[in-house]
Amino acid sequence: MANKKHITIIGAGLVGSLLSIYLQKRGYKVDVYERRADMRKETIRAGKSINLALSNRGWRPLTEVGLEEKLNRLIIPTKGRMMHDMEGNLSFQPYGKEGEAINSISRGGLNSLLMDTAESHGVKFHFGFKCTGIDFERTIAYVEDRDTSLDIHSDLIFGADGAFSAVRNAMQKTDRFNYSQDYIPHGYKELSFPATANDDFALDKNALHIWPRKDFMLIALPNLDKSFTVTLFLAFKGENSFENLVSDEDIEEFFDTEFNDAKALMPNLVNEFKQNPPSSLVTVRSYPWVNNNVCVIGDAAHAVVPFYGQGMIAGFEDCYVLNSLLDKNADDWQVTLKDFEEQRKPDTNAIADLALANFVVMRDKVGDEKFLLRKQIEAHLYTLYPDKWMPLYSMVTFNENMRYSEALAKGKKQEEIMDEVMASLSPGQDWKTLDFASIIGRN
Repeated sequence: MANKKHITIIGAGLVGSLLSIYLQKRGYKVDVYERRADMRKETIRAGKSINLALSNRGWRPLTEVGLEEKLNRLIIPTKGRMMHDMEGNLSFQPYGKEGEAINSISRGGLNSLLMDTAESHGVKFHFGFKCTGIDFERTIAYVEDRDTSLDIHSDLIFGADGAFSAVRNAMQKTDRFNYSQDYIPHGYKELSFPATANDDFALDKNALHIWPRKDFMLIALPNLDKSFTVTLFLAFKGENSFENLVSDEDIEEFFDTEFNDAKALMPNLVNEFKQNPPSSLVTVRSYPWVNNNVCVIGDAAHAVVPFYGQGMIAGFEDCYVLNSLLDKNADDWQVTLKDFEEQRKPDTNAIADLALANFVVMRDKVGDEKFLLRKQIEAHLYTLYPDKWMPLYSMVTFNENMRYSEALAKGKKQEEIMDEVMASLSPGQDWKTLDFASIIGRN
């Protein structure tokens, strides 16, 4: 039977671990090779991992493999953005309708849960093995640790080894493979708010906190231990940049000026800032994802910047779609892999574009009065005509049945309509006097 195939996955991160669960549950023999040590047994170095936002699209595949109950113990729901202006004033912007939220979750905690679950189903993990090459004709993965070099023969190989994938790197050396990587000028540095002296959250735990400052921003997401993971997104070079924040005095002055209320919650600011290096942010596009019986998936195929909170989720959705196609095609891998890359490529291109655009929204527009008015009108349209108008953020984040590419197309159409609506508003006009039925008629 086809399900007796042996499948090798390179990469034991979030996507590789989830994929291994799906495949092992289908009856395949699955081995996962990971270059790092087992994170469940090692101290994870701080400063390299943005806290994760788990929304509907990511929740669906995780619950499909039976993790809903365990996930509920790892998450903190956040219902919207809490904006912090220069004076420390707060304003709250809900993500969507009542009951719609994204969930803050630890990357390490989620990855550990996925690996534990995979092992309970029979997946074999091999840590400390680096992939050094792929033989696409014979479906062999070459891996090595400190002492051993192995030739891993498989029926199928998946590269789930991240944005700087060794499997994709091998594909890049083959004929007619398209690849690009684009860095934005900004990077990120991870900091933290510890729990208060009374062992409580320093800020509202049910919000994503944002300090938008036009060309840069600070965000904070809650953790189960009542701390917050804080991330500074800042240019590498220029007037306000990492290159200009070197001395203790530079760091203190920058935070005093730009994030004064946040600084008061950061007793270890200078030490954390110096200890945690800035990391770059890259968009990766590649195609085709399949070469004979080798396929790249998740960030290895399509890494995106984190500003829509959909990087991990897009990889999880890859696994969900692949599994659905295996159901549809009765585990015919030749047909399934072809369908998979053709179906997912437009969607991953779309979320890459959406993520880049949302950086501008988060760092700049969320504090703009005209933008907020625009969003208020859109929210009202959504309330009045939920079947005919849905804000782009809701389409992407909460409507798991809508493809990213469809959300992008609908979002562009609605943006054109809203441009016309905003241009039609007279100075001082009450937006509630707009002809909402007429607006919907244009959609």
